[in-house]
Amino acid sequence: MKTIAFLLHNNFEQAEYEEVNNQLKDKGYKTVLITTNEDKEVQAMNQEVDKGDIFTADIFASEANVADYDALVLPGGTVNADTIRGNKEAHGIINAINNANKPLAVICHAPWALINTGIAKGKTLTAYPTLQTDLENAGANYVDKTVQVDGNLITSRNPDDITNFVDAIDKALS
Repeated sequence: MKTIAFLLHNNFEQAEYEEVNNQLKDKGYKTVLITTNEDKEVQAMNQEVDKGDIFTADIFASEANVADYDALVLPGGTVNADTIRGNKEAHGIINAINNANKPLAVICHAPWALINTGIAKGKTLTAYPTLQTDLENAGANYVDKTVQVDGNLITSRNPDDITNFVDAIDKALS
């Protein structure tokens, strides 16, 4: 059974974790929740403004062994994505997955992490529309599509794209 890791902090978009996680589990994948938060209780948000549910992470980023995972998913949410893009432990996990050419699936505002890790340069990506200028300034080609695959990178724009996002992750792991 293949294992897919989710990496997040706090104030992530609930649907981009919970719905993606549930759909991947329905397809037969094992999932693991990794956090850069200081404790394992992590706060979700709904549409960026309303507090959602609290989830319990399986492990801390400092304990994660990238060899244990077949793919990595980065949910969005502006606060979460901004925190992850500035976190060195998160960068280590993201770069290790990318360097191993494993699927790296990134949705909404989470492509900020691809900018800060240097991964975005020269790639064709999609993201939440307000990231277009950031991605282009980082040397990426921005496209407005429900899902964009460039090598091992899988990007999507928002929760409306989750079904296509999950299908692309599944296809990359098949």
